[in-house]
Amino acid sequence: MRFGAKVRKIESRTKQIIHFFSFRLKKQSSSFPFWKTYRIFAEEKCSKMKNLDTRRSIRKYTSSDVSEELLNKLFTQAARTQTMGNLQLYSVVVTRDPKIKEQLAPAHFNQPMVTGAPVVLTICADFNRTSFWARCRNAEPGYDNFLSFINAATDALLYTQTLCNLMDEEGLGYCYLGTTVYQPQQIIDVLQLPKLVMPVATLTVGWPDEEPSLSDRLPTESFVHQERYNDYLGQDIDNYYFNKEHLPENEQFVRINNKETLAQVFTDIRYTRKDNEALSAELIKALVRQDFLPHTVLNAKVSK
Repeated sequence: MRFGAKVRKIESRTKQIIHFFSFRLKKQSSSFPFWKTYRIFAEEKCSKMKNLDTRRSIRKYTSSDVSEELLNKLFTQAARTQTMGNLQLYSVVVTRDPKIKEQLAPAHFNQPMVTGAPVVLTICADFNRTSFWARCRNAEPGYDNFLSFINAATDALLYTQTLCNLMDEEGLGYCYLGTTVYQPQQIIDVLQLPKLVMPVATLTVGWPDEEPSLSDRLPTESFVHQERYNDYLGQDIDNYYFNKEHLPENEQFVRINNKETLAQVFTDIRYTRKDNEALSAELIKALVRQDFLPHTVLNAKVSK
């Protein structure tokens, strides 16, 4: 028998023995130290898994600091997330300085948690580091293009979500700011981001000083498609959005904005075509300046 096969056989047998004695110990005494430790461990793991069911955005924080040691531990653990080619195409800028937070705030429409949180994390799509590595190793990089931005942005957002899950386990509160891509040039200037580095996400982080109610979610069947994409019928929309549209807070939202439907609040007030097109233009300009798009894109007309 080859060595590897022997090792696998021993590991399998060891697992069987542990399972057997765990069962026997449970029957003999639930207070036995080994079983008690195992049970506590299992309960903690289950508790952490349930954090996703109670996840909520936190916008108010206590004055307690978030230690550098804790953040570095979370940064290291989050780095185990998926990444293209194991290149880790992201960087995180940690902001604690109140003056720099004040400079970042306008890019996020002066939302109070930007200056109120102990820590602000700006997560960036980063091909600068990888490109410099390539040049230092007699290789010529070709990552000044839109596909490379998409790849780096995907890496950065996967890292961001993993980091959020880990912060949930630690009891930290955070708020994800989608405004990062609305006015990215302001963030680029404040944080002095070089070419091929683009901010894609921001997290305000601290210890929670509030416990807001859970926000609503659409039913699973509204976004999971079996085998092929099944386009929606009017009746599907009625069913999937019924609970959302009839929440008291959303009905109030419609009334105070003098609209007929909740959808109109989103299309006419919150996320309008005019704003989307204007912010899209700023995003494209920033991508050009950061070398993720050729300058010809600004003048190109996309045929439909």
